[in-house]
Amino acid sequence: MERETALNLVKPQLTEHRYQHTLGVMETAITLAKRYGADEKKAEIAAIFHDYAKFRPKEEMKAIITEQNFPQDLLDFNAELWHAPVGAYLVEKEAGVTDQEVLNAIRYHTSGRPGMTLLEKIVYLADYIEPGRHFPGVEEVRQMAEEDLDQALIKAVQNTIMFLMRKNQQVYPETFHTYNDLIKIGKE
Repeated sequence: MERETALNLVKPQLTEHRYQHTLGVMETAITLAKRYGADEKKAEIAAIFHDYAKFRPKEEMKAIITEQNFPQDLLDFNAELWHAPVGAYLVEKEAGVTDQEVLNAIRYHTSGRPGMTLLEKIVYLADYIEPGRHFPGVEEVRQMAEEDLDQALIKAVQNTIMFLMRKNQQVYPETFHTYNDLIKIGKE
């Protein structure tokens, strides 16, 4: 799928602010793909579609999670997690994207997962560090991403977990598993 076609499919699904974020994620993902040897086109498409379901009604997302036999524990956690797996499903059904690498990069861009592929890491990190993001710790992760993708990813996941804990919010178990997996791999 060409960039313009993908952007034209995504734009009506997003607010203007979220569309600008998506453009930043796309450019960041392409840059990271070049730097770390990933497929740039797949990174571009996954980044464009990563928030495709962000503004779908919660009831619609809940129904898809239930009907598609997604991990049901998702429903016990913040609805912010839902748009990633639901988005992957809808991007396949509505936009016709069938590349499983691209769909998985969309599916895991919020929670991560153990054994993340290079493309999944790139999209997760691009979403975290795109130029429009401004929050404590993001600049450190941006700098780390220029040198070591895995170390930057560890820091991003760690920051996310700590942020949620400081706000007394639940942390999705898969995010803890992602962190533990990245730490384990770093020690091997």
